[in-house]
Amino acid sequence: MSMYCFQCQETIGNKGCSYAKGFCGKTADVANLQDLLIHALKGMLIFRAGASLETRKEYAESCNEMDKFILEMLFSTITNANFDRNYLVKAIKETIEMREMGKKKVAEMGIDVGELGQHDAATFFVTDENIDEKATQVGVLRTENEDIRSLRELLTIGIKGMAAYADHALRLGKEVKEIVMFMEKGLLATLDDSLEVMDLVGLVMEAGKYSVDAMAALDTANTEAYGNPEITEVNIGVRNNPAILISGHDLLDMEQLLKQTEGTGVDVYTHSEMLPANYYPAFKKYDHFVGNYGNAWWKQGTEFESFNGAIILTTNCLIPPKDSYKNRVFTTNNVGFDSVKHIAIPAKGEAKDFSEVIALAKTLPAPTEIETGNIVGGFAHAQVIALADKVVEAVKSGAIKRFVVMAGCDGRHDSRDYFTEVAKELPKDTIILTAGCAKYRYNKLDLGDIGGIPRVLDAGQCNDSYSLAVIALKLKEVFGLEDINELPISFDIAWYEQKAVTVLLALLHLGVKGIRLGPTLPAFLSPNVINVLVQNFNIKPIGDVKGDVEAMMAGK
Repeated sequence: MSMYCFQCQETIGNKGCSYAKGFCGKTADVANLQDLLIHALKGMLIFRAGASLETRKEYAESCNEMDKFILEMLFSTITNANFDRNYLVKAIKETIEMREMGKKKVAEMGIDVGELGQHDAATFFVTDENIDEKATQVGVLRTENEDIRSLRELLTIGIKGMAAYADHALRLGKEVKEIVMFMEKGLLATLDDSLEVMDLVGLVMEAGKYSVDAMAALDTANTEAYGNPEITEVNIGVRNNPAILISGHDLLDMEQLLKQTEGTGVDVYTHSEMLPANYYPAFKKYDHFVGNYGNAWWKQGTEFESFNGAIILTTNCLIPPKDSYKNRVFTTNNVGFDSVKHIAIPAKGEAKDFSEVIALAKTLPAPTEIETGNIVGGFAHAQVIALADKVVEAVKSGAIKRFVVMAGCDGRHDSRDYFTEVAKELPKDTIILTAGCAKYRYNKLDLGDIGGIPRVLDAGQCNDSYSLAVIALKLKEVFGLEDINELPISFDIAWYEQKAVTVLLALLHLGVKGIRLGPTLPAFLSPNVINVLVQNFNIKPIGDVKGDVEAMMAGK
């Protein structure tokens, strides 16, 4: 069995993983089942859209559970989230059941599915009996036209990242209905053969608008629940207690784990994208919350081993765990791996049960120390805007010549050393604005400060790229500029997976031009689609370090 997947930056040869296993480690059958899940979801949405034609108001008021289902299905197909065949088969069957319920409702309302535009619902029927057969037939290559395929996948991949952010927001009780309704519209549009290139370009740009909305919803959800992030020195050493390492993005899981471990003698450390939990005021009251252990997601093979304790993956990025620590790993939410223990999502209003994780942690040795000291973060929009007078004065005086946004993802390729070298090469009168795990390429360098302002300002997780956009818009307002591109800001973005594509679409929607993107341009962009992005937004690949730094300092 073979696969075809090109949704992440590490896809083989920057073309597509098309063998028995992807570079991320997922097997061909898992990759194909993920394609089939998206395919079945679109089939379900055909009937959901049909029913909503007659009952739009009722539909909009009663679909919270359906919203949750759609978000979870999409989230489980992003890179390094779910490698569990059993999970995916179950998800496909649930989607088929949902489709049949929608089909029945449409029939009861007397609506002819044939009236639903160009969507041929019959081709999207999946049954228990044909799952494995269908799974090999519904991948991205079924769209023959390269440019249409490229735009359909750009839209789908952006929607997947959007779903991850909206899912976190919904878990914290935030309204995301309008965002999910756009997702449905966008996914159904990928079935419509009447849509031409510019129609799909328009939808991709519309996805940028909803990407901003999704990140804004999550920002509000997080700050309402846990307070605005504040400047924080985070310990990167260890204590001599048994411990739990929590990775991923889900702050609700973080809160519930801290509550349940209080008074147990078990310490809690963050890893990778959970680092910014250290910046939220609500979590600082816990004495057993020690700090951060390790670096970006791709180093977990060695760092999970040396941590010694229990490990929880709340979201991606999971890499296939080694046998040496596999029995200490727990997954939850949309993350899964064959034979790894999974913590179920409880009934609404109840907390997750982390008792098995805590019990295991108590029997294990304390973490092995791999580094010491502190790193500084917590520069989300509320904190930076509180420092606005100081920042503006530094810009006006010439102490700060330029801001460089180096947000996004980290990854395994040696070419990502580019971002470390850029950080070192940038003049000492520049400030780096960052969010996401890309920061691990330079957040432990001694880059100094400018008048007390650290030269690396970490806003938080990848969704906190929204904070960087808010900061830029506030600076535009303060300086009385008409266009965000008139600011002394350059964008040098690292991408790896689907959430970074969502961030990119959000920046395009906000009118940002001249973005450098690396370490490669996405494999799912055809040459013609790249030309559209170049012509309209001046997107460009990263180049050599010195040349790019000189160009950015010159505003190019």
